Amino acid sequence: MAPVRYLETGVLHCGDNEHLLAEFPAACIDLIYLDPPFFSNKNYEVIWGDEAEVRSFEDRWEGGIQHYIGWMKPRLRQMQRILKPEGSIYLHCDPAASHYLKVLMDELFGTRSYRNEIIWKRTTAHSSAKRWAPVHDVLLYYGNGKTPVWNPPREDYDPAYLDRYYKFDDGDGRLYWRADITGAGTRKGSTGQPWRGVDPTAIGRHWMVPPDELDQLDAEGRIYWPPKGKMPQHKRYREDLKGKAVSDIWAEIDRINPVGAERLGYPTQKPEALLERIVRASSNPGDIVLDPFCGCGTTIAVAHQLKREWIGIDISPTAVNLMKRRMTKQGATVKAEGLPISATDLKSLRPFEFQNWVIQRVIGTHSPRKSGDMGIDGYSFFEQLPIQVKQSESVGRNVVDNFETAVERSGKHMGYIVAFSFTRGAHEEAARAKARGKAAIVLVKVADLVRLGDLIESADDNDQVPDLTRETPDLMRLFSAAQERGPDRALPMARRRDARPANKELIESARARKVGVETPRA
Repeated sequence: MAPVRYLETGVLHCGDNEHLLAEFPAACIDLIYLDPPFFSNKNYEVIWGDEAEVRSFEDRWEGGIQHYIGWMKPRLRQMQRILKPEGSIYLHCDPAASHYLKVLMDELFGTRSYRNEIIWKRTTAHSSAKRWAPVHDVLLYYGNGKTPVWNPPREDYDPAYLDRYYKFDDGDGRLYWRADITGAGTRKGSTGQPWRGVDPTAIGRHWMVPPDELDQLDAEGRIYWPPKGKMPQHKRYREDLKGKAVSDIWAEIDRINPVGAERLGYPTQKPEALLERIVRASSNPGDIVLDPFCGCGTTIAVAHQLKREWIGIDISPTAVNLMKRRMTKQGATVKAEGLPISATDLKSLRPFEFQNWVIQRVIGTHSPRKSGDMGIDGYSFFEQLPIQVKQSESVGRNVVDNFETAVERSGKHMGYIVAFSFTRGAHEEAARAKARGKAAIVLVKVADLVRLGDLIESADDNDQVPDLTRETPDLMRLFSAAQERGPDRALPMARRRDARPANKELIESARARKVGVETPRA
């Protein structure tokens, strides 16, 4: 029996979903939505630059499409095992791989479980000189058993359509459409007999409902009797419309506005409206929703809003920390497992992963990777004060001296160096810099980031403002964004495209470790 702890909901797991899913009990999940890295989109492959992402990046791309499908297969096999007999799964993919993934899904879930290929028109146009503009994603929908959970989604009718067809009025202000009440072909039963003196077989047709139902409709005033003995029609009132059934072409759900309130800075973030449609249609309140490639947490955020239980998995510690903050901001009780929690854990992280942890801890922003930045790795959120990250002990005087120059060139009056410890010379140089009155350099120990971050996060859990009066003002300025309260509180941002490590750099880093070559730390 798999450990029961993995059936606990409201949990974010940090790690490889292949191994984590193997510990889930069988048939425990009602709905799975997964948005794995697209085969055709290597630019967005590494979002945070976390070391775990680097390894996963290389695993997916070294062998082309067949290697990618081979990487997906064991994960999908585990998802098939844990999906309930009436559960549903939606695989979000790109057209470059959808046909390969369809064959794989048929193999694992069975062709009878296939329900739809959904086309989501995610954008209006793309310039493409040598082919049709690619503007859509694909969602493969599979539902277990004969009766998977299904709450038919509806959408509003086009006003022009309503005005064109629902235009008749008997004087009571109720607009209606005159619909045919007969079907093609004759019948020998009651639907083929004359009713109220009208014989449908005379024109090669039959009544669509039995005579007793026709009597009921007529008694309710829902039969239109045309002049000159023509065929009666069914009055379908506009006020009775429940909306039209949603098709498998989704063109009305827009991608996230680049400057909209919903945007978190995560490059592959999906709009909440997309996930809301899926969660509403294929689950009920109280059901368990799983996203094994959770990213910035849109699926679990929507599941929480719709009163579903949820579980999220992501390989990136930075993404899991982002999701934890996002869900806490929504008032959810969140438990995160598999994250680094001690100085020893943090020392074992690889350079990009550690840098992410530091910047995320203070809800800062990453510095674009460019020459001449002189060691500025990020900036504080509000004042944009430079931050340098050193994953080492005993950072010395020369580091402080060089960083002081970088801060002065950036036009800022203060900067922060984060490290595990500093030498006496470093403290002396920082004091001299402050005395000169040009650029103050604040030395921050990783232990202080751990302690203060935990204090602030624990206050979040209790909706309290933490007591930080004993801390130095300079240090607390670094945590200014993390201390914010209310609905407009900032969330950590993903690295911008120009701040992400180059793909070549990441792959070389991963390969160097495979042969035992140590890569330099940041």
